[in-house]
Amino acid sequence: METQQSKTKEGALAEAIMARCFHPSLIGPEAWEGYLFSDMEIRIKESTDLYGAVLWPSAMVLCHFLETSRDQHDLTDRNVIELGAGTGLVSIVSSLLGAKVTSTDLPDLLGNLQYNVTRNTKGRCKYIPLVTELTWGQGVEQRFPRATHRFDYILAADVVYAHPYLEELMDTFDYLCQENTQILWAMRFRLDRENSFVERFRQRFHLEELYDLPSLSIKLYRAWRRDVRTEDRLMCL
Repeated sequence: METQQSKTKEGALAEAIMARCFHPSLIGPEAWEGYLFSDMEIRIKESTDLYGAVLWPSAMVLCHFLETSRDQHDLTDRNVIELGAGTGLVSIVSSLLGAKVTSTDLPDLLGNLQYNVTRNTKGRCKYIPLVTELTWGQGVEQRFPRATHRFDYILAADVVYAHPYLEELMDTFDYLCQENTQILWAMRFRLDRENSFVERFRQRFHLEELYDLPSLSIKLYRAWRRDVRTEDRLMCL
């Protein structure tokens, strides 16, 4: 049974995460929302006519974890790919933390994604992030051949919801996650479909719960492949 102390701790963490968002004090010609990560002000432009171009709280949860857990998950000089990058906040924060970032999403979202990534990383980052198309389950092997594309981290925020491409998403995770890859995945629970995806995900990956935030209906997971013998080493990272 959840104790009052744990509820208070969870509530304080959720409040701290959501406090990283701010709104402009003056209304200008372009609408944006602000976020504070890595000691930087990040301005994100959303596109309300496209579901994937709206920033959801799961992205903030993942960014908070990346910034506050650098002792365990230092992204400096690491190869990172984000699936379903949307507005780009996770890719931006990862870049600011020193990662070599590949930021991916559907073709219709790339314009706004590229705008946000460039706007917030130009002149600020060690590596220029790559924004590129990735449709889950389609041509992944051709776009990211394993011989030349080895990722230390796969990042994903709110990629599981009521869309018809959950199997393709699972296959994309499976293909990109190699022997030494770790997955950091923030997920908002809405329907039973999310729960069933997690159970099927467990069949292919070891899964560790890092955050449980009931007030936001969000959990954050770390995962790694079941079919490699690196579990003991990864658990020490």
